[in-house]
Amino acid sequence: MTTSDAQFTAESGRGGEFVRQANRFTGRPEPEAGRYRLVVSLACPWAHRAVIVRRLLGLEEALGLSIVDPIRDEAGWRFTNHPDGRDPVTGLAFLADAYRASDPTYSGRVTVPAIIDLRSGHVVTNDYPQITLDLSTRWTALHRAGAPDLYPERLRAEIDAINADVFRDVNNGVYRCGFATTQEAYEAAFDALFARLDALEERLAGQRYLVGDTITEADIRLFTTLVRFDAVYHGHFKTNLRKLTEYPVLWAYARDLFQTEGFGDTVDFDHIKRHYYVTHDRINPTGIVPKGPDPALWHTPHGRG
Repeated sequence: MTTSDAQFTAESGRGGEFVRQANRFTGRPEPEAGRYRLVVSLACPWAHRAVIVRRLLGLEEALGLSIVDPIRDEAGWRFTNHPDGRDPVTGLAFLADAYRASDPTYSGRVTVPAIIDLRSGHVVTNDYPQITLDLSTRWTALHRAGAPDLYPERLRAEIDAINADVFRDVNNGVYRCGFATTQEAYEAAFDALFARLDALEERLAGQRYLVGDTITEADIRLFTTLVRFDAVYHGHFKTNLRKLTEYPVLWAYARDLFQTEGFGDTVDFDHIKRHYYVTHDRINPTGIVPKGPDPALWHTPHGRG
């Protein structure tokens, strides 16, 4: 079984609940322009967070970006989307090669996002929640002039609290629905997901962003699930009580973010749909990729200025 982030596996005997794997790289790269490479899948919501943060903070020149093929098979994330089947900067054919070079005994999953040290070719970190926070708080000397503060110290407790709720019920909740192996587990995840979406709809009716009056880490983490919701999760993961477009406030909020530089211009619906519908052969054995929904809807007026 493959999930789009490859961070989670179904834990047997616990009703299809998803859990983090403990075996991962947790280094914290020292800010140094040109030394590291951020490896992502544009399909993966957890990797997409790092792409957005990198763009918002103006770190494109300081931290290079390598993009894997959206189709992840038994060999793992690969670079077959490049002409010679290798990433032109790292020289990798498979991301797994960097994992094995970093730790020959590594037995965890090969995941994105990952940051690779170009000097050694080793994976420094694949700790996806910490990567974006470090880019915001430890890489400040390399931020563009006027870069936003995505994790302001005075709001961190509130951001952390809402991130925990959103992760449990929404970010991870869609996976708990999609990969549930019992009706009971599916319905529990389904109910928690839509209860949380209802609460977010209410919260955002009175404010433009989740925390404070500017975009923060909390908005980025919610957005990467919302932007995939109707295209993938609603049908593929059976999260079909309502579409995102049927939530007046959440749909307007999501379009507001999408139309903000750094959000919509980092979304690749082709990669997203091909990854989920082709990779998850247990859920979609035919591998047919749906044509809809119409991406033009994301460019319609949102009215939240």
